[in-house]
Amino acid sequence: MKYFKIQALGILMALFCSSFANAQASKYKCMLQLTSYGGEGAYVVVSLINPKGGYEKTLYMMGPDAKWHDTLKEWHKFQSKKPVKLNAITGASVADGDRSISTFSIEDKYLNKGYKVRFETAVEDKKYNVADLEIPFTTDAIIKKTEGKGGYIRYVKLNKL
Repeated sequence: MKYFKIQALGILMALFCSSFANAQASKYKCMLQLTSYGGEGAYVVVSLINPKGGYEKTLYMMGPDAKWHDTLKEWHKFQSKKPVKLNAITGASVADGDRSISTFSIEDKYLNKGYKVRFETAVEDKKYNVADLEIPFTTDAIIKKTEGKGGYIRYVKLNKL
């Protein structure tokens, strides 16, 4: 009986440690540089996109005023279905031509599994960009500077902390 208890305890500890290891997350410092587009401050939402192209998780929101969050149309649909509190992951909107530095965490289990980090942008009275910039969430891609696709983002550089 004593052997059975020790074996059961060992199995439980292995399961606990395994689930804990899968829940590990890494922090990333994100430097975002906008273009000079001649308009109001940009609202930018950073999301983790799954391999099927759907929203997995909101990583960071640049733009504190909730009344403008619906201008990030595709993200807002996701947020309406699967709400998350943005208080801890929200910063200021980014002014025309400015740079923003933020920090967010992404679970390691998503790395090299077909996920992307998407930067979605909206500016008052200007064009909305659902995927202004996307970075494959791979070991190689996250260490490179990624150029924007012609929207408001000039480039993004991620650094693992």
